[in-house]
Order: sequence, then structure tokens, then C-alpha cells
Amino acid sequence: MSILIDENTKLVVQGITGRDGLFHTGKMVEYGTNVVAGVTPGKGGTDADGIPVFNLVAEAVEATGANTSIMFVPEAFAADAIYEAIDAGIGLLVVITEGVPVQEMNKIYKYAAENGSRFVGPNCPGVISPGKSKVGIMPAQIHEPGPIGVVSRSGTLTYEIVYNLTRAGLGQSTCIGIGGDPVVGTGFIDCLEMFEADAETTGVVLIGEIGGDDEERAAEYVQTKMSKPVVSFIAGRTAPPGKRMGHAGAIISGGKGTAESKREALTAAGVAVADTPSQIPILMKEALG
Repeated sequence: MSILIDENTKLVVQGITGRDGLFHTGKMVEYGTNVVAGVTPGKGGTDADGIPVFNLVAEAVEATGANTSIMFVPEAFAADAIYEAIDAGIGLLVVITEGVPVQEMNKIYKYAAENGSRFVGPNCPGVISPGKSKVGIMPAQIHEPGPIGVVSRSGTLTYEIVYNLTRAGLGQSTCIGIGGDPVVGTGFIDCLEMFEADAETTGVVLIGEIGGDDEERAAEYVQTKMSKPVVSFIAGRTAPPGKRMGHAGAIISGGKGTAESKREALTAAGVAVADTPSQIPILMKEALG
């Protein structure tokens, strides 16, 4: 099985005619994702490499039955595009765009919940269920189908750890990059809950970083709710005090959100925490017995 996306995913690409949208649409189609439509206002009635383009998401949904959206819309228009997709009845939105204002994301988070939609991101690499569907920008060739769920705040660090998992013979059920902004649509606990309920996911890798308290709250969830083993890695252990990190959510305040506080919380919850990404497969095999 998998979570969030699978063979039944019907994808609409918002911003399909832009450089990034068109390039990554090609990669998703190449992987086997069922991309049924694209949306670019003013270009309805045309096509992008054979994929029909509509002016509005609602038109694309009506014509194709699209149930998932991926967004390559520039940041100035991203919020409006998210609202449009929610209003069109899209159940899952993957927001690749970065630079969306935090204040706007707070409003969108509430609006999505009120309307029964879920979004992943913003500022994220997306979601992949190996062998089934890819809705994102991750390099598909490093993933293999298997029983390990992966959830991460970091994009490129996810790729490194997935590569190590695959080399060790540990394929993945679903890999989710939740994004590194202060406000994201789908957090660690959301993903842990879904992985716990997925019969074919036997273990979970949680990749965190300094800043915020998401990892500490995830540790509490693991300790009280999870029956499956969780292995973790926390980025930023060697960051000098006061050093700014690349993600907007990687902010340490009042002594909270440090790598050490996260490691301590996870370890206390029974989570094996790796010192290096290459240790993740070793720890996961030990945890699985």
C-alpha cells in the first residue's frame, strides 16, 4: 500500500506551461503518474506535450476527474491558486512553490481543513509512492518499492537517506517532503498517523532539523501512539550558535528547537537517532529485528 498517492491518482499541474512545470510534468509522466490536465490561465484549449491545458482548475476537474494538484505557480499567485484548487474540490494539493507568506499560509491551512482538502508544503519536494505515482520533483531513480515510510522537512537530505535505504535493500512505501516553512499543510504527526494505519508500512524514517518543536511533538506521538519502529536523523547538530539555516522554519528561540533537545526527546520516546544519514539503514534493520 501507500499513503496520499497511488495508481488512482489523477493529477492536474497548475502552472504547467512554465519552465519548471513543463520539465517536471515530463518527469512525472515518464515515471508513470497519471497526469490528466494542466492549468494556465489564458492558455485554455491548448496542450503541453499532449496534456490538455485549461484556464481554470474547476474546468480541469470537470473534464478529467482530477483529484490531486501539484503547484508550480509563482509565489505572487500561489495563494490564489491554492484557494482555486480547494474550491474546485481537489482533495490533495502539493505546493512546490516557496516564498508564500506565513500569514497567508495560516489562512490557507484553516480554509483547507474547513473544506476537506489536504495540502503538502509549501516549499517542498512533494510525494512519491515508488512504483505507483510521483507528485513532485524528487529524483525517481533512487527510490524502490518497499515497506519503509519516509517523512522529512528537508528535500535534498531526503534524497541522500532514500539512496542509502535503497542501497541497503530497504524500499519505501511512500516518501513525503513536508517542507521547511514555519506553517505547512501536513506535519510529522499527520504522516506518522497515516503510516501507522498503513498495513504495508513496517517502519518509518523521520528526518528533522533544528528550529521549532515539531520533532519534539512527533516524539510524544511516537511514544504514545505508534506501534511501528521509528528511526530519525536531525540536521543542524554542528550549526554554530546563531547561524541562520536555509529553511524559514529552522529558527531556534529561547533555547528551544535545538538539535540536542530534539535528539533527547526522540531518544526518550524510544526512537533510534542516527549520527549520520548513512547510519539510518543500519538502525532501521536493527529496529525491525
